[in-house]
Amino acid sequence: MKVGVIMGGISSEREISLRTGREIAAYLSKEKYEVQQIVIDKKEELLEKVKGIDFAFIALHGKFGEDGTVQGVLQTLGIPYSGGGVACSALCMDKDMTKKILRYAGINTADWIIIREEENIDEAKLKKLGLPAVVKPNSGGSSVATNVVKSMEELNAAVKEALKYDNEVMIEQYIKGDEITCCILNGELLPILAIKPKASFFDYTSKYSDGGAEEVVIELHPALHDMVEKIALQCWEHLKCSVYSRVDIFIRDGVPFVLEINTLPGMTSNSLFPKSAAAVGMTFSELLDSIIQYSLKETR
Repeated sequence: MKVGVIMGGISSEREISLRTGREIAAYLSKEKYEVQQIVIDKKEELLEKVKGIDFAFIALHGKFGEDGTVQGVLQTLGIPYSGGGVACSALCMDKDMTKKILRYAGINTADWIIIREEENIDEAKLKKLGLPAVVKPNSGGSSVATNVVKSMEELNAAVKEALKYDNEVMIEQYIKGDEITCCILNGELLPILAIKPKASFFDYTSKYSDGGAEEVVIELHPALHDMVEKIALQCWEHLKCSVYSRVDIFIRDGVPFVLEINTLPGMTSNSLFPKSAAAVGMTFSELLDSIIQYSLKETR
């Protein structure tokens, strides 16, 4: 089987995508697969570059990668691909839509507001959220242009920065608590990881620098574990996830708050999903093989 690892792309997360793609290509079984690295520099290259492959392993991040666009193209071409389908990719990429669905489903998530221009910040709604708050692009990832702000001056500057990456910006209630992540493979929860960044929050540097954060398997109190597992699997179901996804959660005073759902979790040596899989004895190569096999079983 000829597997094309699609990487690069046009988003602000291009460099992370390249790192992810190269590591995936390096660890895919050469006995099972003929591996081809496909670097995308422009949208229009995709159609030409995927010709002749039997399976697309998507290592893209951000827009034109995680948002359902590439998934839709591959689906139209009849090329099976890794991860979730068009609907869940689009929904989970849009943080505002994700949180609306979570609220509808009765799943706890922090309060938020969305703005589209610097000038239209609703002072009343902002006052209700309070400060500090988190400012981030609505459809971004990897914590690019994400900032915790403690004053209106910082907030305005953070909004201005986030608008460079997206035309919608989320201002979210700051939840001070313990961060955990729940990796789900084929509908089954893998061991839960605790995230302890060296910085004040799990920012870009913490995620992708060696030693930027401590990420360890954690044993929650049984009642809390059951609650977290139920919430993570509800996210999987309500957002129509498939194959593999990662649910990020904050726990404040024993109460879980869902932060976001990642439909194409990072797959570098510093990434969370491979660490969680390793806790059940699954090597990186075995994890990648499982993702391919589960993806091939999907009907899309």
